[in-house]
Amino acid sequence: MNRLAKETSPYLLQHRENPVDWWPWGEEALAEARRQNKPILLSVGYAACHWCHVMAHESFEDPATARVMNELFVNIKVDREERPDIDFIYMSVLQTLGEQGGWPLTMFLTPDAEPFWGGTYFPRESRFGRPAFVTVLKEIARLFAEEPDRVEHNRRAIAAALATRPETGPSFGEGTLLQLTERLARAIDPVNGGLPGAPKFPNPPLIELLWRRAARKDDLRPFLLTLERMARGGIHDHLGGGFARYAVDERWLVPHFEKMLYDNAQLLELYALAAHVSADPLYTDAADGIVAWLSREMALPGGAFAASLDADSEGEEGRFYVWTAEEIEDVLEEDAAFFAAHYDVSPSGNWEGKVILNRLAALPATAEEEQRLLVLRQRLLARRAERIAPGRDDKVLADWNGLTIAALARAALLLRRPQWISLADRAYCFISESMCQSGQFGHSWRDGRLVFPGMASDQTAMARAALALYEATGKKAYLDDAREWTDTAESRYLTEDGILAMADGAARDVILRPKPTHDDAVPNANGMHAENLQRLAALSGEPADQIKADRFLDNLLAHAGQAPLAHATALNALDFRLSGSAIAVVGPEGDSLLATARAVPYPNRTVADLTRDGIAGHPDIARSVPPGSTAAFVCRGSACSAPVTEPDRLTDLL
Repeated sequence: MNRLAKETSPYLLQHRENPVDWWPWGEEALAEARRQNKPILLSVGYAACHWCHVMAHESFEDPATARVMNELFVNIKVDREERPDIDFIYMSVLQTLGEQGGWPLTMFLTPDAEPFWGGTYFPRESRFGRPAFVTVLKEIARLFAEEPDRVEHNRRAIAAALATRPETGPSFGEGTLLQLTERLARAIDPVNGGLPGAPKFPNPPLIELLWRRAARKDDLRPFLLTLERMARGGIHDHLGGGFARYAVDERWLVPHFEKMLYDNAQLLELYALAAHVSADPLYTDAADGIVAWLSREMALPGGAFAASLDADSEGEEGRFYVWTAEEIEDVLEEDAAFFAAHYDVSPSGNWEGKVILNRLAALPATAEEEQRLLVLRQRLLARRAERIAPGRDDKVLADWNGLTIAALARAALLLRRPQWISLADRAYCFISESMCQSGQFGHSWRDGRLVFPGMASDQTAMARAALALYEATGKKAYLDDAREWTDTAESRYLTEDGILAMADGAARDVILRPKPTHDDAVPNANGMHAENLQRLAALSGEPADQIKADRFLDNLLAHAGQAPLAHATALNALDFRLSGSAIAVVGPEGDSLLATARAVPYPNRTVADLTRDGIAGHPDIARSVPPGSTAAFVCRGSACSAPVTEPDRLTDLL
């Protein structure tokens, strides 16, 4: 019996009609495996995953394959976005087996959910050196029944590998950070930006680290080059805005067409930073396009944002997004040749006979020509809207929405888009009201059902969002939320190792409590927590807060081990500690000073609006300002500047 019909995850619901006797993850499924003494087949994927769809069509929808699965295994289906802790555990196992990670993830477990073998995509029929899925199923079941010693050997070896503590790395300071950022800059592809080779992922925390390097080296080239080539590439949706998950080639031309909320949230911040320092409208247009896409295709009725758009439509990857030259001529008529010259349109196409719109050739265009191209893109977008759109995963994830809220608030200040703060606040209200219980967040919400408790990333991303909104608006309620949610992160997720675990300590349906510190597609919760603590300490000016923030950051950096650049979010928090400033504005006439402070790029500043609620909360400033005075102070470490009363002077100081 397939038990997925009552689930809310769109990914699980995609499989509710399979002839496979799927169970959702939970104690009931694990108890059934123990009762029957059958191995578990665990299949992990997500709604926008192309190869998940392929394996589903080939195997899970096939009655003959399903009969073998049902006879030999207890079959459990997991949405990796709904249960990232489960995904992390078993993906880590796959990597200890020497396999490259990816989805679908196919793992084989004992009835006690302990892994002993696995892989990713298995074809229905043997090809490309990969065995047929049914062959794998039968051999795994045979080993479990006839060679339990081999299964036990694998189980023990995997368990020992998972229990191994990572090596600690060097102590971190200004010199180490400078060396690491120089190493990163040298690694950037000098032609295409980003890390060299294919596939090419955006890696937003690393791009932010390049921005921070520029403050020391006065060299924005690696930062701007990466964002420029992405914006010109096919990974960028030139008609509808937003970016696909990654490019399969080294030029950013051919995207893996799924669109994820978390990628676009992080890229929005970065394109706003680029627009702040460059006169090229390319960066502003990319940021505006992301928000247009969020508003048009991802905003849900309550104000929050959906998780993703599928890579496939009508059974084909990318069908919704690609064109033929004939289709473009049909829409644009006499303007088609002009558009084709700028967007790499040719009768032979640039991908499997089709056209992926891109501007990698960087053909110069005047302001008038750019306006003409805008009108033509709008005509093509209107025609594209008549196609069958990719499926949307409309579950609400607290951490991904937290990233989006912070990005909207930060980009709004840099690009002078105050309406984006309203978008951020609507999402914030939904998440805080519908997904938070006693200061702790659930992870996933859909159709009124909340997966609770959530992950550490939900706590830290929403605290980060609250801080961004406080810095943008000065509303103390946001700051109060940030403090409460940061405290809850420590009370519910902090471990004896001094770092945050992914899942709440009360979780009982997993074999271990994972404590990763490295970044993945989403910034690591520990890195976000380190940044939040540093910003809260800078805002309060309390030595005790700074000591607490430094202790956590030092401990986190010790866990960075031998792969510090995989911990870019933690390194960004370190850079804030070393270079960041708190700009505090006091007094009844502080609006112009606040506007100046908020126009400073967010990475190395935080803004304390003390014009409304007094200055008692910041001891250094409280000793420096006569009652009723209006002034700004720039505080770094334990010292604050003399009072500044003119916006121009504040700009010079910053």
